[in-house]
Amino acid sequence: MINKLNNIINKYNELANELSKPEIISDLKLYKKLSQEYSGLKDKADAAQNYISKINEIKDLESIIEKEDDTDIQELANDELLELKNEINSLEESIKTLLIEPDPDDQKNIIMEIRSGTGGIEAALFADDLFRMYLRYAENEGWKPELMNLNQNDGGGIKEAIFSLKGNQVFGRLKYESGVHRVQRVPETESSGRIHTSAATVAVLPEVENIDIEINETDIKIDTYRASGAGGQHVNKTESAIRITHLASGLVVTCQDESSQLKNKASAMKVLRARLYDVQREEQIKKRADTRKSMVSTGDRSAKIRTYNFPQGRVTDHRINLTLYKLTEIINGDLNELINTLKLEDNKSKLSA
Repeated sequence: MINKLNNIINKYNELANELSKPEIISDLKLYKKLSQEYSGLKDKADAAQNYISKINEIKDLESIIEKEDDTDIQELANDELLELKNEINSLEESIKTLLIEPDPDDQKNIIMEIRSGTGGIEAALFADDLFRMYLRYAENEGWKPELMNLNQNDGGGIKEAIFSLKGNQVFGRLKYESGVHRVQRVPETESSGRIHTSAATVAVLPEVENIDIEINETDIKIDTYRASGAGGQHVNKTESAIRITHLASGLVVTCQDESSQLKNKASAMKVLRARLYDVQREEQIKKRADTRKSMVSTGDRSAKIRTYNFPQGRVTDHRINLTLYKLTEIINGDLNELINTLKLEDNKSKLSA
């Protein structure tokens, strides 16, 4: 274990050295990537250094006790030794989490996609609720949202919302939100008071740069068309909307929220890179599935992960059998208890592996 902790400290020091090199400083993208990695390792390196220093102190005290003839000094050393061993025992669990292989994507910004599923208008209204829930959570965390595409439903709510969130540890906090979210409530139009069940899907994709996923112009087909829906005369009268088809994978991305064709293309390329990268991530997760069975970190986008039951005021996460009677708080963006518990359970499964 000490060797692994030393590896963390050495990696942290190596990154500090790299970040001081002029050729790294002049490469903005690489410098940003290494800075995020360096920042993510700081707390781990500090904790590892603290643990190792206490282990070394224990060795020194044991040596003193063994070699010292003075009983008073031996007694003082024994007292210090007992105190240090108690500290080491209390640090053991937190130190184990340092040895969990970090997800290199945790530091990344994200692109989140929310789509209404089964349930008609009620599903579209629920998708809109989820959209606002995540925006409120982002505001609480100090993250910056940027709308990329919004497809509103004629009867209310949304068919689809695609937006990015930029900030610290965004993917690390929200990666467990991918999957099918289900709602149970009485629609306003239901006169008999019957509870309806509807669903919406959420996909959380780490935002990637060209250095992560390279796409050549020959790999894609780009179509332009007139945007539909809200957006003003300019949006509707010019072919500013963009549709990009990735020929090899068949992935199709559309973007029409901006009035500029150039901006829509840039946004669509961001989403395409993120989706292609996500396909790679899912393949890696499936390869690791035999080694570590974990429902928390599944890449299966079709899995039902959570139910929001309005009549009972409860939210249930089915992956970890967690039920919280805090629906109002959660739907208003208070997601920390859910996210922290999911992260804890994921770490437990990694440690057991």
